[in-house]
Amino acid sequence: MIQFPDPNQANDEGLIAYGGELTPEYLLSAYQQGIFPWFCENEPVLWWSPNPRMVLLPTDFKLKKSLRQVINKATFEVRIDTAFREVITNCSKVKRSHEDETWITNNMIEGYVKLHELGYAHSFESYFEGELVGGLYGISLGNCFFGESMFFTKTDASKVAFYHLVQFALKNNFAFIDAQQPTEHLASLGAKPIPRKDFLEMLEKALQEQTLRGRWTKLAKD
Repeated sequence: MIQFPDPNQANDEGLIAYGGELTPEYLLSAYQQGIFPWFCENEPVLWWSPNPRMVLLPTDFKLKKSLRQVINKATFEVRIDTAFREVITNCSKVKRSHEDETWITNNMIEGYVKLHELGYAHSFESYFEGELVGGLYGISLGNCFFGESMFFTKTDASKVAFYHLVQFALKNNFAFIDAQQPTEHLASLGAKPIPRKDFLEMLEKALQEQTLRGRWTKLAKD
């Protein structure tokens, strides 16, 4: 495992290191140490572990009435791990309100696709009339899930995908879903900011459990 600087020594913004590569070895090593990459095109790879850390315990998920109605109507068909590259590519087209460009670079796409092929990265996909209209992707290690990004081209499509991620997490006894940065939307779903120190302790415990590797497509149907 590639050893990164101790996240506990970083400031609250959380920049840990720069440089390196987006290979499976680098990425898996980083996530195991509570660190993730976040940078723009033409920048070196920047590695972060912010304080506080936004975390959702699956049992704390808040299902709003409006979303419950969408789910009950079965508006979307949700699949898992059937279109990973398409999901991350769509996520790469989403620009954050305060940024002029996406942070999901071509190199990052290829790095996470390799993790998907190795059974560590997963996607939850919402389809409407056979067309991919929303989804999310992230990394799974131990019994936790690191959410990376989501997209939608039809209202509620990403929310439904996230709901199914939570249901999968509950079914498979996941300890938490890492949402990285605090946002009002995540807070409305039940996620809470916790001190980085507490997050790293939760992560260390979660990594003692076996990683659910491989395609999750069949697991969701069992």
